[in-house]
Amino acid sequence: MAGPRIGVLGGTFNPVHLGHLLIAEEFRERLALDRVLFVPAAAPPHKGDRRLADPLHRYAMVALAVADHPAFAVSDLEFRRPGPSYSAVTLELLAGELSGSLLYFLMGSDTFLDLPAWRTPERLTTWATVAVAHRGGVSFDPASPAAAAVLARLGRPAWRRVPPEPWSAIPPGEVILVETASLPVSAREIRRRVAEGRSVRFLVPPAVADYIAAHHLYADPER
Repeated sequence: MAGPRIGVLGGTFNPVHLGHLLIAEEFRERLALDRVLFVPAAAPPHKGDRRLADPLHRYAMVALAVADHPAFAVSDLEFRRPGPSYSAVTLELLAGELSGSLLYFLMGSDTFLDLPAWRTPERLTTWATVAVAHRGGVSFDPASPAAAAVLARLGRPAWRRVPPEPWSAIPPGEVILVETASLPVSAREIRRRVAEGRSVRFLVPPAVADYIAAHHLYADPER
């Protein structure tokens, strides 16, 4: 009998917003996931943003955002290990902690195209199925040379697609293109609005909006 199906959604979550929650829910439904684990990056190697909030604040905001969803949870894995938050290492450690589970590494198409800049991206499919959101209204051509180059880097000749394929027909370790809805929310836009003293209601969960205000996060304009 196969183990639980767990989606892994990493990111800086600076801050977590409704777009993150929607895409997690879309993946959960499309791939029949038992749980979606949000993994905030403690020390993201590719983010030089001066406005990156303290890791503990970002973790706390994710915990608040997912608290009311029975299938969502937050992991502190990247806070329990030293060094940069490399996704291949994180997945390997999660595979050990969640032995017997089927892991799905969830991402947007923009992140997928950035994978060649990551450390050892070819190891991702050793530990998980890579699931890429093909979001309505987002400019992304899965048949483009750029997408084909990333697939080749991951050691996969072609996409598997959900739909038309059922998730149950796709073996572990593949790269899946998943048709999803999208919500055009930007963390950068949220930070800008906070710095300008504008409301971020309906962009982030109410508890996250309250947390940002209470801790005076993102109050300074970005340079």
